[in-house]
Amino acid sequence: MPVGEAAICGDCARQQPSWDRARSVLRYDRHSRRLVLMLKHADQTHLAGAFGRWMHRAGNDVLAGSDMLIPVPLHWTRLFGRRFNQAALLAKAIQRAGGPPLAADWLVRRRRTPSQGTLGPLARARNVRGAFALRRGRDVRGKRVVLIDDVLTTGATAEECARVLRRAGAEYVGVLVLARALRAGS
Repeated sequence: MPVGEAAICGDCARQQPSWDRARSVLRYDRHSRRLVLMLKHADQTHLAGAFGRWMHRAGNDVLAGSDMLIPVPLHWTRLFGRRFNQAALLAKAIQRAGGPPLAADWLVRRRRTPSQGTLGPLARARNVRGAFALRRGRDVRGKRVVLIDDVLTTGATAEECARVLRRAGAEYVGVLVLARALRAGS
């Protein structure tokens, strides 16, 4: 049964996020995890093209009318070690599939944060608090931006990035991810 345009998830009903809409292509489970990790840690960057096309198709409502795509940034030390930002690769693929322009360097990660993998929701939120900033000279006032990332787990990273964009005057913040972790029973 269709749930309608105004339907929101339980987490968003409990505490409204700073973003307006969020979509994912996949549920983050053992199957999709393998795909995400192939892109993120196994240098299978060629997968970003297909994933970006999937994200463009699945995120059509989030992308509609948006002015730019902003990938979640990596800290420069992590970028140096990995050699690429998977969120930026996905954003570029979405843009190539017909999405809005890519604003790859508009958000910066001001400090290196420990990996979120083993942290719970509150620790994740503390971990990324104050970690992001809008790059000096960039202006999102009145803009409709879509934040791009590979996985939405607890939403802490997306929330902190969306909060930065809202404080800077973004009119709309959408979130589009390849996979979303759901709690058991969701």
